[in-house]
Amino acid sequence: MSKTPPAVWPLSGFGDEIDPDPAVQAAVLLALGASHIEVRSAWGTNVSELEPEQVARLKEILDEKGLKVSAVASPVGKVDVSLPVEHELARLRQIISVARGLETKYIRIFSFYRAEGRSAEDIREDVLAHMGALAALAAESGVVLLHENEKGIYGDTPQRVLDIMESVNSPALRIAWDNANFVQVGVKPYTEGYAMLRPYLEYFQVKDALATTGEVVPSGEGDGELDATIAALKADGYAGFASLEPHLASAHELGGFSGPAAFGAAARAFAALAAKHQIELV
Repeated sequence: MSKTPPAVWPLSGFGDEIDPDPAVQAAVLLALGASHIEVRSAWGTNVSELEPEQVARLKEILDEKGLKVSAVASPVGKVDVSLPVEHELARLRQIISVARGLETKYIRIFSFYRAEGRSAEDIREDVLAHMGALAALAAESGVVLLHENEKGIYGDTPQRVLDIMESVNSPALRIAWDNANFVQVGVKPYTEGYAMLRPYLEYFQVKDALATTGEVVPSGEGDGELDATIAALKADGYAGFASLEPHLASAHELGGFSGPAAFGAAARAFAALAAKHQIELV
């Protein structure tokens, strides 16, 4: 048991992993002790396509339940890098309006796919130009982009995530750390990536996975080195969000699904790890 003082981390989670209905999402998250929600879709509509009236209604529902929004989980950057950068800038402008409506400064993004036969090195220059343009728009708009390491995009390994952070060099671009996604590309997250990326780590997405199959499993049941990561984050004084993204029932290009029961199991597994390290989830 750690002898350091207790830490306090705001608990959030991807609401659409629970149910398409935001009211159900909110009820389950509250029952699990969360104070926040991460919004990727509502009523089956992705955040990139929500109308202003839907955003306003969603905010009303969350206000009624007493939940705040930790981040908007956008699909920006989950496209081929050969698309004109304006394509993603237009989507980001729309999502910035959603983030403002939901009163959050954080927007999750990705760092682009590449065509079959092209290497990461082939697309590096275009990726960095695109990410720089997105970060400039974010800085101008007063929001912070959170790059999620995701299988198949440019920034899928710690070294390439670091390349993005150092090259773009913007306080409007930071890291949403995902242990499971690193496992799925053959990386030992804490051992091979934590020290390198910690200066840019601003958001913690809670997910674990098996190295042999890539299957996503509850926290502590996989090879994601979550125990070591959580211990290090606490020792470093991390006080940001911990956002549950279980992916326990299915996963697809724009996200995943767990359902209320599996989401609850994921939440309890993470809570047990947090309690072991004297971290209070609020």
